[in-house]
Amino acid sequence: MRLTIDDVRRYNGQVSLCLGDPPIPLPEPFAELLLRHVDQRLNLTTATNQNSRWLFPGRRGGQPMTPDAIERRLRDHQIPILSGRTSALRQLVLQAPAPVIARMLGYSDEQTSRVATEAGTPWSRYAPDSDDDE
Repeated sequence: MRLTIDDVRRYNGQVSLCLGDPPIPLPEPFAELLLRHVDQRLNLTTATNQNSRWLFPGRRGGQPMTPDAIERRLRDHQIPILSGRTSALRQLVLQAPAPVIARMLGYSDEQTSRVATEAGTPWSRYAPDSDDDE
């Protein structure tokens, strides 16, 4: 929600998105769709939002769209968000321990542990560090 149009980079014909360092190159057709979105962003017609830098400007001046608003828009375009989120979480728990992913993303340990178990994670015997050991 907090991405800005400055997070969309164009260099030597390649479009990338800055979610961290280094920026992530975007393949087609996603690059074209993102550039089209940047040029046609909604909610820029109010006096307080005309110069908004948000990638997804909200209805309230100076604020990005709310997660609920984006979720509604994705559903309106028949884009399944829950399955995408679950798939992404499943891939993450295969790459790192469930408790680490839970803390990074604000999930509960129970949620990520359940997904990790379903995914057959190699981290099943991972024991997170405890501050109580000191």
